[in-house]
Amino acid sequence: MPRIGKKPISVPTGVEAKIAGQVVTIKGPKGTMTVELHPWVAVAQAEGQLNVTVARVDEKQGRSLWGLSRVLLNNAVLGVTNGFSKKLEITGVGFRAAVAGRSLNLNVGFSHPVEYKFPEGIEIKVEKNTITVTGIDKQLVGQVAAQIRDIKKPEPYKGKGIKYSGEVIRRKAGKVVKTAGAG
Repeated sequence: MPRIGKKPISVPTGVEAKIAGQVVTIKGPKGTMTVELHPWVAVAQAEGQLNVTVARVDEKQGRSLWGLSRVLLNNAVLGVTNGFSKKLEITGVGFRAAVAGRSLNLNVGFSHPVEYKFPEGIEIKVEKNTITVTGIDKQLVGQVAAQIRDIKKPEPYKGKGIKYSGEVIRRKAGKVVKTAGAG
């Protein structure tokens, strides 16, 4: 039996949840999110809580959908109340970033600057060598952060590139140069 699916989702004050068949719309101070659920999954609202149930508990897919649906709804509630953010760090001499409108301009060691156009619902801030990606959709924030990191992944010798804040880069030793012996 799934453990996560059984937990009720508390809906804080100021957040409104509307259930229309298989579509749940959650409205909060930061915005509105819509979660579309599988036909086997049902959601009930009672006393400021959302309870997720599934029709086919005996099947593995049903149990998987139970936990997944509960996590998606919980992320929507957290997103419209607090939002989500990811921080990226730029390491390298001359590497820099700047935001211009709805695009992020990166100078990260290529022969040309790279322009990344980020989607609606995402805000990007740049301070010195730190890029902060924020939004209400956890999946979209993570996807945008991963796409920015993919532009210039950190290399293992000097660690130059774009990495997540707190990410540990496994470093390699460089080539060892042997000097000519007296001979």
